[in-house]
Amino acid sequence: MIEGKQEYIRIVLKSGKDQSVRRYHPWIFSGAIKKIYGTPAEGDIVEVYDNKGEFLATGHYQPGSITVRILSFEKVIPDRDFFRKMISSAVEYRKQLGFLSDPSTNVFRLIHAEGDNLPGLIADYYNGVVVLQMHSTGMYRIRNEIAEIISEILSEHLQAVYDKSETTISFKSDIRPENGFISGSAEPSIVLENGYKFYVDWITGQKTGFFIDQRENRKLVQHYSCNRDVLNLFGYTGSFSVYAMKNARSVDTVDSSGPALKIADENIRLNYGEDSRHHSYEADAFEFLAGCRNRYDLMIIDPPAFAKHNDVLANALQGYKRLNIKAIENIRPGGIIFTFSCSQVVSKENFRKSVFAAAANTGRKVRILHQLGQPADHPVNIYHPESEYLKGLVLYVE
Repeated sequence: MIEGKQEYIRIVLKSGKDQSVRRYHPWIFSGAIKKIYGTPAEGDIVEVYDNKGEFLATGHYQPGSITVRILSFEKVIPDRDFFRKMISSAVEYRKQLGFLSDPSTNVFRLIHAEGDNLPGLIADYYNGVVVLQMHSTGMYRIRNEIAEIISEILSEHLQAVYDKSETTISFKSDIRPENGFISGSAEPSIVLENGYKFYVDWITGQKTGFFIDQRENRKLVQHYSCNRDVLNLFGYTGSFSVYAMKNARSVDTVDSSGPALKIADENIRLNYGEDSRHHSYEADAFEFLAGCRNRYDLMIIDPPAFAKHNDVLANALQGYKRLNIKAIENIRPGGIIFTFSCSQVVSKENFRKSVFAAAANTGRKVRILHQLGQPADHPVNIYHPESEYLKGLVLYVE
């Protein structure tokens, strides 16, 4: 159950290690901790103090590099009322953005972890179904209460709540979560995004079933795809391809997953019927790029996260460089490249440097048309730059 007690285990920070907390950063790293009074279990509520005994924050305890995920910088009781207030605030923010009232879009992010001051909690809305992903044991332990609160707040807008935390809880945890419905039930269904239809399978699909964070960037692809031959690399279920098909001369979707490509083909049919302009290819992205010189004049390069931890950052940056070298080398003169990184540990500056190095390696003239990010339903906590995970550049290649 949600904690109702008022005496929590105390975590004391080393001298000088409290500055990031005072700047409202929502994570406490293990190296900042001087002493833990007591033996907290993973997911317990703890209170954080500076070395002089001044209260700093309340949060969830989790062994590892990020030891505390902060829920509040005030001395609060994180009970049901607390979480209802926080979740209500997240939902109201989406309503202010126009979600839940826009008939052309019924898929969006409902709760964005640190971006909504609820670290460890992701909730995505799919046409009446909310899919939860818990990234902390603290949130996972209260998943039933979270589902109840969401059901109360969304009321007639909600059919079911599905928990998909099987692969997102730390492998070091004693918890062995299993995906399944917490409340209600529903079959994977068709959702609408900007009037386009997409089949979403939240049970077997990646993440929560759909890459909601690229909504606005897909619209920009539609704008630039007019009379172009388009390559959607790492295309997954073809969401960029559907937008590009509105105006393109041809669209090829490439992915290493055959099941994903079957859904991509279905998404094309949902929106365009049997249209010979689209083809899908099950292939390795690097190998496919190597054999398509001057074949395309618009490319979308949206790979999975190359780096999830800092210890592989250097390799990830080299991966982005190699991938973009191939794209810049092979695109037609006057072509446009949409290139992305969704790795949280890759900063905007590092990603841009990798793409710059790729362009310099080819010797071609390259302009930056746009610098892209995540949409407003994936808000960035101003005190938590790590929550700005999606980076994108639109390049014009002479």
